[in-house]
Amino acid sequence: MPITEQAEWVMDKSGRPYDIVVYGATGFTGRLVAEYLARHYGQEGPHWAMAGRSAAKLAEVRALIGAPKNTPLIVADIADPNSLAAMAQQTRVVLTTVGPYQLYGEPVLEACIAAGTDYADLCGEPVWMRQMIDKHGTAAEQSGARICFSSGFDSIPFDLGVLMLQKEAVARFGRPAPRVKGRVRGMKGGASGGTAASLKATLAAMGKDPSLIPLMQSAFCLTPGFEGPEQPSGNAVQHDDALGSWEAPFIMAAINTKNVHRTNALLGHPWGTDFVYDEMVLTGPGDQGKAVAEHMAKTPMIGRPDDPVPGEGPSKEERETGFYDVLFVGEMPDGQTIHYGVKGRYDPGYGSTSRMLSETGIALLSSNAAGGIGTPGAILGEALVARLRAHAELTFSVEA
Repeated sequence: MPITEQAEWVMDKSGRPYDIVVYGATGFTGRLVAEYLARHYGQEGPHWAMAGRSAAKLAEVRALIGAPKNTPLIVADIADPNSLAAMAQQTRVVLTTVGPYQLYGEPVLEACIAAGTDYADLCGEPVWMRQMIDKHGTAAEQSGARICFSSGFDSIPFDLGVLMLQKEAVARFGRPAPRVKGRVRGMKGGASGGTAASLKATLAAMGKDPSLIPLMQSAFCLTPGFEGPEQPSGNAVQHDDALGSWEAPFIMAAINTKNVHRTNALLGHPWGTDFVYDEMVLTGPGDQGKAVAEHMAKTPMIGRPDDPVPGEGPSKEERETGFYDVLFVGEMPDGQTIHYGVKGRYDPGYGSTSRMLSETGIALLSSNAAGGIGTPGAILGEALVARLRAHAELTFSVEA
């Protein structure tokens, strides 16, 4: 049912005709973002438009998702910088689902920064993200554009999960936890075609330029000028005695951990400069749990010949029956612990991700944060948690 509440976006004084533009609306994930905005907010929410390379395809998707016939369509193409500039100048926020971002993202990012337009994407490509931080970070600060990379399953549940756990740790113990473990307890839903394409593009880039490999391997790739303590590798099967479960490597840890450390750095290291964080998948106790963990370690989720390609995705039923359940464990120096859970309904890579990206865009509309290239946790923080709880069917809660 459409949302009818009065909200901050109604008070837009920017003079721009749109609050949000969904760039890549004819792609699989972009279509889901547009569909969510159309169905969840109707015509009472933010003023939004669909953008892509083909007016005909945009019109076809508009009809397919049941969006109002007067939903504006914008033709924009990375091959035409003027079209991207015109798109960015018409809106307060651009949500882009056009990846791999290292191949297609920079022209959109540049257009948004030049126009002082906020930007959010689904990027899980840390080497490219670091390159963009180094190349465009100062310009974003100067223009006032707030840039939120990784605004989907990678890495919002993890970025915000640690943020909320640390808030509770301070309330309970008077200080943040210097050690936090992120543990995936359950998940149903496969990797997206975009994620698979991003991994292949990253591997190709590192093959051409081996100097990028240390960036990819560093937990502090996204905190230029700061190197914290050595972090757990998370690359081997192990047993967690405290949780009574075997653990397997988690494929998204390579991006999520970097974003968590960037949030800590951007906030001024409230969790300490000695903060340690890792992520793994819980597979259960005993011989069976060990066998599952060993199988997972040998069977990558992506990087296989049968990987989905961009534009492909699960059926509506598969998206709606998907879920994820992540446990965060904060460990204090005196041995006390705090457990915090983040759970999401819908397939993580599509159904939930499209909602998270949409709500990131809406949260940006009322944010007073300064410009710059940040993270959802650093730029939006608890305001985004509130939106995800209210609208995207995510739960954030203390467990023990």
